[in-house]
Amino acid sequence: MFATTRRRSALLAVPLAAAALFAAAPANAATPGPLTCRGQGIDPAAQLHHRTETFVKAPVSTVWKVQTGVAGWPDWQAAVTSAKRLDPGPLHPGSRFRWTTPAPATPSSPATTLVITSTVRQVQPERCIRWTGPATGDGLRIDRGVHVWTFTPARGGVVVRTEESWTGAQIEADPATAIRYLAPGLDRWLADLKTAAEARTQRRRGEQ
Repeated sequence: MFATTRRRSALLAVPLAAAALFAAAPANAATPGPLTCRGQGIDPAAQLHHRTETFVKAPVSTVWKVQTGVAGWPDWQAAVTSAKRLDPGPLHPGSRFRWTTPAPATPSSPATTLVITSTVRQVQPERCIRWTGPATGDGLRIDRGVHVWTFTPARGGVVVRTEESWTGAQIEADPATAIRYLAPGLDRWLADLKTAAEARTQRRRGEQ
């Protein structure tokens, strides 16, 4: 979908498709390890997870400020309709925030607005952050989402990587539908972060 974004999605609930994928891969192909923040990653038992990454032409400090400025998410993410911090100050372990995003109708659930209450579990400023939390809407529930972000400075910018897992009886009952929304949604978030951080960098350079 985005030329600058490399994507990898995994759906463990479809063993035949997974087996075909592994059979087609070269024997010496390296499988990237899970993303972690202070040693913790996504739910290893989750049937649904997606990982993606991109290169952002901006200082890591700028990318970090855009990403962790939770209250400003609706300004640069069309998919986020509201976002509110539930405690003051920089994000730290135990910080909580509540945000909303629309969810379209599917064969198993009506169109609704998901309300997500996230709790930061691990954070290392300008290097990584990990949060977890449930998402609930009319007729739809994700019992637990786990989201990990890492930020690696590189020549001319920063490589941003993210990985997310979903668990819950409702979405695991229809994993093929769930992954169709998890993967593109996470890809779009990363693409929007890239656009917002690069635009902020260009504005600041123009003011100098």
